[in-house]
Amino acid sequence: MSMMKAARLHKVGAPMEIEQLPIPQPAANDVQIRVRACGIVPNLGNILANWTTWFPELPLPPLPAVFGLDPAGEVTAVGSHVHAWKPGDRVYVNPSLYCGGCRACRSGDLINCTHYAFSGYFGFSENSLKLYKNYPNGGLAEYMIAPQYALVKLPDNVSFNQAARFGYLGTMYSAMRKAGIGPGKSMLVNGISGTLGIGGALFGLAMGATRILGTGRNPELLARVKALAPDRIEVFSNASGETIDAWAKARTGGLGVDTFIDALGPGAPHETMQQGIRSLKRGGRAFNIGAIAGMVGLDLHTMMDDQQSIEGSAWFTAGEGQDIADMAEAGTLDLSVFEHVCHPLERVNEAISGIASRNGGFSNFVINP
Repeated sequence: MSMMKAARLHKVGAPMEIEQLPIPQPAANDVQIRVRACGIVPNLGNILANWTTWFPELPLPPLPAVFGLDPAGEVTAVGSHVHAWKPGDRVYVNPSLYCGGCRACRSGDLINCTHYAFSGYFGFSENSLKLYKNYPNGGLAEYMIAPQYALVKLPDNVSFNQAARFGYLGTMYSAMRKAGIGPGKSMLVNGISGTLGIGGALFGLAMGATRILGTGRNPELLARVKALAPDRIEVFSNASGETIDAWAKARTGGLGVDTFIDALGPGAPHETMQQGIRSLKRGGRAFNIGAIAGMVGLDLHTMMDDQQSIEGSAWFTAGEGQDIADMAEAGTLDLSVFEHVCHPLERVNEAISGIASRNGGFSNFVINP
């Protein structure tokens, strides 16, 4: 039996262990991938250490398990029912798992599948555990299997390390796509210099947004974001004392922005999100992609009068991932801004603990199995 190296978690709160496991073999509709890069992000430490306490309703893959949300690599084998992929294809693996048979799936509403789960991360209900029986492992291993529907074909000008960032880029892109960002549209991203937020600047440029506004805490990181396109991006430090809504409306002729996207995570202050929502114009839309925690107070009367809306946007589809790859191939999406911080699989625990020292969203932490 052929074996592979993998990092496996045996107990929540314990470090992952490097082990030798059998190389998984693809079923009829699956592909086998030689993982070359797997992205890790700040939230992974929370998943491994605190998830069962913080969010017991969102199950982890049954332990021991191989985690790893954002893998990229080469197809090495395909199942008998796979016709669109072949060994040697360079791919990103979208971790979205869905059943394919529930009403949402049959309607094409894949992320609202009743069994929806993230491979190598966590599930969204107890139904997710059924999908983990078919796909128990994520990308922190030399090999993995994935359903063929999860793949994104990578062009030659996108490296595996760059593709390992697709998950958090795709989360931003999906929200912007829902919002209809493009020429003539204005947008405001709360946390634009962070892991999720920097995608707002990159896709705003790629999708032709007329006005790109962004907030953050660190003036130096904000200056780096603005430097991506000084004539199209404007940034604001929360430390200035001015409110976000006053700043944003002053830059939109008093009207407000078409779209506000909150990219700050749990633990972020509610006030900045509330100010961002107050930055909306009539008919404006707000999206939460950072998973701010707790009960956030909203002025629903004003939102009704101004016909505004707010919704959550959790992830992105493989089709949207292909959009990202296509934009990078065309040169409209610039992935060269990322600074890759690479570690071998043996140093995965060190990499996770060291991610707190990242250079905002510009740092891209990657494991190379």
